[in-house]
Amino acid sequence: MFGRVQGVGFRAFVLRQAEQLGLDGWVRNLGDGSVESLVDASEDAHAEFENVLRQGPRFSDVRLVLVVDEPDNSRLPEGFTVSHDRG
Repeated sequence: MFGRVQGVGFRAFVLRQAEQLGLDGWVRNLGDGSVESLVDASEDAHAEFENVLRQGPRFSDVRLVLVVDEPDNSRLPEGFTVSHDRG
């Protein structure tokens, strides 16, 4: 996600949304000021997740959500985590 997405509670917002949808995956800040997330979701859950990411939390300003199909989900933890490294 690109825009004003760091310093506005974006990762916590993503965590709450993913947990509500029962998704496995993770979210992390990147050094360029963007936020990256990887999730395993059904088509419907992914569409709903993507929609809430486009809205973002209060005080965010999401300019772009880039979606890439990642066929190998072996890197995903069970449940959803917030990473504190900067990818």
